[in-house]
Amino acid sequence: MSLAARKIRLLMQLRKAGINDTAVLSAIERVPRENFVPPSFRDQAYENIALPIGQGQTLSQPEVVALMTQALELTKRHTVLEIGTGSGYQACVLAHLSRRVYTIERHRSLLEEATARISELRLHNVMTRLGDGSRGWPETRKFDRIIVTCAAEFPPEPLLEQLGEDGTMILPVGGQGRTQELVRLKRVGEGIERKELGIVRFVPLVSDENSGKGQRRTG
Repeated sequence: MSLAARKIRLLMQLRKAGINDTAVLSAIERVPRENFVPPSFRDQAYENIALPIGQGQTLSQPEVVALMTQALELTKRHTVLEIGTGSGYQACVLAHLSRRVYTIERHRSLLEEATARISELRLHNVMTRLGDGSRGWPETRKFDRIIVTCAAEFPPEPLLEQLGEDGTMILPVGGQGRTQELVRLKRVGEGIERKELGIVRFVPLVSDENSGKGQRRTG
């Protein structure tokens, strides 16, 4: 089966799984997932499974990417902060749906590869940074949406502080080796509303005092 046919099959699987936002499905269709995996896994790029990308990290299962993206309820007016760039795949999906994406990765080699892929796809609304994702991107104004692609015991306080008025954050909550719950947090007035979206498994969010602080804009 060709990659194109496998992509169509995957999109049908996502629809059956409850992904009904046509803009999200269109964004996933437009991003070539095969570009974000090692060559030995290229033939599995459109299987609904997570795939290794190096440094002990994974490219998330397409259904999880779609679910998290749909839960953000993005529009072209929104700015998004992503914690955990990884391969860059999720950032590219977000770039098709939002005004600007800021994405942070703590592994230099992964960030360099991701930045190159984003640039090759000519997605000029993505900013990348090497650093400690638990601190967020504090010098930028508050974000409309925040997505965390690694699990924390509790939502990091700096990220909550950077979530703007009426903002939404999607993140997995729970320790490594324990059940993790995908959670949606919405800022409503002075409070935060929480909704559980399902059980997931992500690599842990690591706070690193020695992370670099370099910044690049792709394109």
